[in-house]
Amino acid sequence: MIAEQNLTDLVTRLRNASGSNLLSVILYGSAATEEFHPGHSDLNVLCIMQSLGRDDLSKLHPASAWWAKKKHPAPLFFTHNELQHSADIFAIELLDIKAARRILFGEDVIASLHIPMDLHRLHVERELRSNTLRLRQHYVMHSADSRKTLELMTSSISTFVALFRHALIALGEDPPATKRGTMGRLGSVLGFDPSPFHTIFEVREGRKRGRDVDVQATFDAYLDRVTRVAEEIDRRLATPPGKG
Repeated sequence: MIAEQNLTDLVTRLRNASGSNLLSVILYGSAATEEFHPGHSDLNVLCIMQSLGRDDLSKLHPASAWWAKKKHPAPLFFTHNELQHSADIFAIELLDIKAARRILFGEDVIASLHIPMDLHRLHVERELRSNTLRLRQHYVMHSADSRKTLELMTSSISTFVALFRHALIALGEDPPATKRGTMGRLGSVLGFDPSPFHTIFEVREGRKRGRDVDVQATFDAYLDRVTRVAEEIDRRLATPPGKG
């Protein structure tokens, strides 16, 4: 597969460039699960280094530029020390990496990472609100354009399904392994119909044509569910556990 060859080549280029400074290369996100979709899933890569000074970064440029030309997101670079001290401000991101990762090279530095869950709750509330605001901002700019509205939903749904997964975690639930399962479970817990999200997944996966979708009605339902989740999570997490 092209994706596997790209990953192999990236690791080779990183190792050649950095030598012993490179401690670990980790694939994370949907590409590390059975839900990888070549048309929409990114190859997200985290690199753990001993040091990341100017000279170290310069050595990483050729491999990173090559990777970007392959249309993949730029690798993330952390020193091992930074990673250990970043769990409090990247609780959502690092929990996602812990949940879905594949070690491409080196040691699994994520396995023993401690994530402070009290801070995770705050991150979930903030990100749900922030992304709801962004969704409104983007829609206002092109509200009469159904094509752009459909693009807005297909481009934002991965973010929202990830946040919905973390909403379940914050509520003490064990999220399902799949995106559709996550939507269904949260809909059951909070009392909403997840069907607009399923529609957008079908469009993204090529199983439904955009012209067969009532875009504005779907967006109406999509925005309603996103807003309701943000409000309900804010309300529930504001109540101390066991007193709601």
